[in-house]
Amino acid sequence: MTAKLIKGTEIREEILKEIEEEVKQIKEKHGAVPGLVTILVGENPASVSYVTLKIKTAKRVGFKEVQENLPENVSEEELLAMIDKYNKDDSIHGILVQLPLPKHIDEKKVLYAIDPDKDVDAFHPVNVGRLVIGEPKFLPCTPAGIQEMIVRAGVPTDGAEVVVVGRSNIVGKPIAIMMMQKGRGANATVTVCHTGTKDLEFHCKRADILIVAAGRPGLVKAEWIKPGACVIDVGVNRVGISEKTGKPILKGDVDFDKAKEIAGWITPVPGGVGPMTITMLMKNTLNSLKYKLGLL
Repeated sequence: MTAKLIKGTEIREEILKEIEEEVKQIKEKHGAVPGLVTILVGENPASVSYVTLKIKTAKRVGFKEVQENLPENVSEEELLAMIDKYNKDDSIHGILVQLPLPKHIDEKKVLYAIDPDKDVDAFHPVNVGRLVIGEPKFLPCTPAGIQEMIVRAGVPTDGAEVVVVGRSNIVGKPIAIMMMQKGRGANATVTVCHTGTKDLEFHCKRADILIVAAGRPGLVKAEWIKPGACVIDVGVNRVGISEKTGKPILKGDVDFDKAKEIAGWITPVPGGVGPMTITMLMKNTLNSLKYKLGLL
């Protein structure tokens, strides 16, 4: 039996429509709209593409969107001054600095300068701490997207064995914390695997929900998957260029073609987790306004 596909492209559309409707209602009742500023330093093609998509999505759902493009040689002091300006701007509820930054700028210093109550990426230590103690203001975007996909696909999580492959600060650690908390789409028993794990296959085979964010194409074999398990593949690996289209060939961390015949649910690559990240960034920005208005 072929697994049910959990399509991020479809879930994204559902959530964006919900956000758009809520923005309209808040504007009518409170005369306010979410404000998001995106700060781009330099002209890295991948960063430009990603920021462009964020801007387009923000405008689509009715946000006030401010785009700041800074030259590659901008000083750290100038960038910090810009962040401080938007920290104090009451019309802005989310501040996003696109990474990576040029080498002469301290990324950590920049990210930590953002007001935690406007840190819609949820990278600031204050927001990480809020997450750990179970009182998050914002959820990190990719993990939030993963959890939303699991919930909307109807995958049971209460008491489930969840195995996370990968321990990054952006995906592995936060999704592990989120899945072990009490609440919606959580309350699971979580194991985190990484490069120091001795028998990865053993742990993967135990998983009712397997979340793979290792950045290694085809790492998880089909025979490692428990029949009927939910498989969330976060990996987006470029493995070549298509001769027909000239576009990159993308593969996940899981052997999708074989795994889909064993799993109960599975995310495709592309079109799985990827579309959810910007979607949850929009959700966080909306929530930032709602906190300010006392609606959360």
